[in-house]
Amino acid sequence: MKKNLLLLTLLAGSFAAFSQNKTITVTNSLAVDREFETIELTKKSLGLAANAKLEDYVIKDAASNAFLETQTVDNDGDGTADVLLFQPKIKASSKQDFTVAPGTNPSASKTENCYSRFVPERTDDYAWENNKVAFRTYGPVAQKMVEDHIEGGTLTSGIDAWLKRVEYPIINKWYEKMTSGAGTYHKDTGEGLDNFHVGDSRGVGGIAVKADGKYYFSKNFISWKTITTGPIRTSFILTYADWDAKGNKITESKLISLDYGSQLSRFEINITGAKEIAAGLTLHDKKGTTGTNLKEGWLSYWEPIDDSEIGLGLVAPKNTMTSFDNHVTDEKDLSNLYGNIAVKNNKAIYYVGFGWKKGSPYQTKQEWEKYLSSFAQKINNPLTVKVKK
Repeated sequence: MKKNLLLLTLLAGSFAAFSQNKTITVTNSLAVDREFETIELTKKSLGLAANAKLEDYVIKDAASNAFLETQTVDNDGDGTADVLLFQPKIKASSKQDFTVAPGTNPSASKTENCYSRFVPERTDDYAWENNKVAFRTYGPVAQKMVEDHIEGGTLTSGIDAWLKRVEYPIINKWYEKMTSGAGTYHKDTGEGLDNFHVGDSRGVGGIAVKADGKYYFSKNFISWKTITTGPIRTSFILTYADWDAKGNKITESKLISLDYGSQLSRFEINITGAKEIAAGLTLHDKKGTTGTNLKEGWLSYWEPIDDSEIGLGLVAPKNTMTSFDNHVTDEKDLSNLYGNIAVKNNKAIYYVGFGWKKGSPYQTKQEWEKYLSSFAQKINNPLTVKVKK
């Protein structure tokens, strides 16, 4: 009798373990190969128990049994992971099976290729990067320095581009080089440099609100919150002081994320006081060439920068970019190519970034705009996931 009980116990344990394995099918509806697109799995979508921990699960290719890189994210800050991220490679017009199972990935990356942080040692920047691009923007101390006429401050809610040409992280290295006096990130010694001017412009994706023909925008961010860093995604929130657009009180915060392999950051603007925002790409000294495609939902600006060239790009989900404005003025730094994006339920979403000729595959305006067109097609036709029962 004891042997039978032991056998039943072992069998029950085996079935319980088996029931935790899930097979999911990822489908690509487009006639192009797909990679570097992030899929989010939740406990609910996987049919896991409420007390299950996503950190305890791995993802394998069902055919090869090879591990895929994963990352868990606690989006709401309650101490429990909300999503399990992974990036499959899916051939054109095809589907592929993956296994989600309890376990540990022995080859998990220990490098945070998608990284962001507050940078108090350089006044109070907030900087972020992945393996392709890097960005930063500026905080309240930098603003106050300008207002108090102290040298070294920065007053703008525009977004700066750091032109990296290496796959590995550079943010900490460049800041340490600058603050220690060992060098400067304004000179390219093989990894790239910061030679991108922002000033009062919108830089790469800063926002404005238009009222009676004039553009208004916030000052520097006043607070920040890092949500996650890792091999697949970094995300964070920047909050701004209330600001005025010709009598309209505007409240603004930005949820920004950047995924591995992407040239573009995702911006989710939470805003009140405006039915539409204008997301901008700086036109600098107006020596570049604009490109626009409202039907596909993207804008571009290709321009010379020192001894190279750079493409700026803005992509909005289908039917959310209602119009654009190639706003050219003699006022310093205020010429921007604006995409006008509808605000729905106090939110507006777009993707924005760049491709530097020295640090990306995009060597011409045509190649850059082909990337933007492909990016738009993919966000409007996302990979779909079905959990097999």
